[in-house]
Amino acid sequence: MGSGIAEVAAKAGVEVVLRSRQQASADAMVAGLEKSLAKQVDKGRLDETVAKEVQGRVSASSELDALADCDLVLESVVEELDVKRSLFKDLDLVVKAGAILATNTSTLPVVELAVATGRPELVCGVHFFNPAPAMALVEVIRPITASDDTIATARAFAEACGKTAVEVKDRAGFIVNALLFPYLNNAVRMLEQGTASRDDIDAAMKGGCNFPMGPLALLDLVGLDTSLAILDALYAEFRDPNYAAVPTLRRMVTAGQLGRKTKSGFFSY
Repeated sequence: MGSGIAEVAAKAGVEVVLRSRQQASADAMVAGLEKSLAKQVDKGRLDETVAKEVQGRVSASSELDALADCDLVLESVVEELDVKRSLFKDLDLVVKAGAILATNTSTLPVVELAVATGRPELVCGVHFFNPAPAMALVEVIRPITASDDTIATARAFAEACGKTAVEVKDRAGFIVNALLFPYLNNAVRMLEQGTASRDDIDAAMKGGCNFPMGPLALLDLVGLDTSLAILDALYAEFRDPNYAAVPTLRRMVTAGQLGRKTKSGFFSY
């Protein structure tokens, strides 16, 4: 997500600092961005001169202080509330006054991050979808603490990146995941109950609903650990049985079968 969002922002003319805890992983994100741009050049989708200009707008660092002068900081760390809350506390001390601190969380309560800072009015959600360069949507999440100016600025940033921005209240799952994950969870339930095979479930939803990807393949793409975290957050907020993760999903995560990232999930890669 980091390199993808950086690519989108840099293409929009924004100067970007990619920060990771280790310089090697920060450099790897830049390398991933450069690989993506090179593919676009090879396919004739991007001029080589433009690609070099985009690369020139992106730098990498392992130091949090490298973000000090940013106007907007957008985190995309692991989907764990305690980790994000700790990061926002640190960012609040480092990043200049008046800068917006945003989260790319797909389901966690943004207000929890806002109140961890001394600038709750300047904290919001800016949720890009994966892969960020290809997906057209960004959810702009408004916690009850955010100012109108913060939301307007976040929306303007998303639109400047060429995305369709939708505004949503700060509630678990926002729009997309609140509607999507009961469907994904029930697909695993259907497989668990033996209603149909893995391949037939995915083929049915692609052929019958014109979806580009079946639900089990989509879970592998999202990551089964991330999917489980999203379902647990949704269930904690709403207590809706459709959000209660089915046992198969939880056991696959325990076994380390997380989808594409581990080359093994519902499918092998």
